[in-house]
Amino acid sequence: MQTSKILAVTSVVEVGTGVALMVAPAFVVGLLLGVEVPGDLMALGRVAGVALLALGLACWPGGRGAANGSPAYRAMLIYNALIALYFAYLGAVAHLGGVLLWPAAVLHAAVAVLLIGTARSERPAR
Repeated sequence: MQTSKILAVTSVVEVGTGVALMVAPAFVVGLLLGVEVPGDLMALGRVAGVALLALGLACWPGGRGAANGSPAYRAMLIYNALIALYFAYLGAVAHLGGVLLWPAAVLHAAVAVLLIGTARSERPAR
């Protein structure tokens, strides 16, 4: 799979998650972490939603800049690797988790691995 295709799919997922967090942060956090969000933290959930929306839109592959090594590639790789590790930590160490925590951890880890794999396969021959 080409890097630009992975970036496109991942961007759509992050934009969707961002919009969902902005509209219904308590619902999304409940699905991910299995906890209720106090009213005063709803704003923080919406801020996270805005950030994911921005990440998804910023990493949307265009004609240029979607190749490995681009800022969009690096941003999406770093985000997916770190969020996979954090979700795994929340489930394994902090013992938090809703029905979507482990699937989300696996999905983000898989995207990071796919991005690394495509970077290697698309690297020009020397």
